[in-house]
Amino acid sequence: MSKYAYSKETTTQFEETVEKTIAELKKEGFGVLTDIDVQKTLKEKLDIHFKKYRILGACNPPLAHKALQAEEEIGLLLPCNVIVYAKESGGVVVSAFMPSVAFSLIDNDEIKPIAEEVEKKLQRVVDNI
Repeated sequence: MSKYAYSKETTTQFEETVEKTIAELKKEGFGVLTDIDVQKTLKEKLDIHFKKYRILGACNPPLAHKALQAEEEIGLLLPCNVIVYAKESGGVVVSAFMPSVAFSLIDNDEIKPIAEEVEKKLQRVVDNI
């Protein structure tokens, strides 16, 4: 596990894991604003075969609004990215970028409790996969 991500490996199928991740995000108040299929994009743009890999841009509107009120430039760090990718071993990894790491770049005391709340929600998402 990296210092900037909260991750979990599962044995469920890739598509099932993506669907479960989206459902768990919804339970925590997040919507998926972007869904980037890296495998498809690399094939179309570069004719490169790449493993199954999705980047989900998740947003919790009330918390995003709160963060934007505290710090206008915080939009540079939004939405929260959650990735799902297949491993050669057959497992599937779900990983969420930790807001406390991203938001630590900002010198604004109002941001820390928001980042902590978002982080707890994202950790529950990953734990429930």
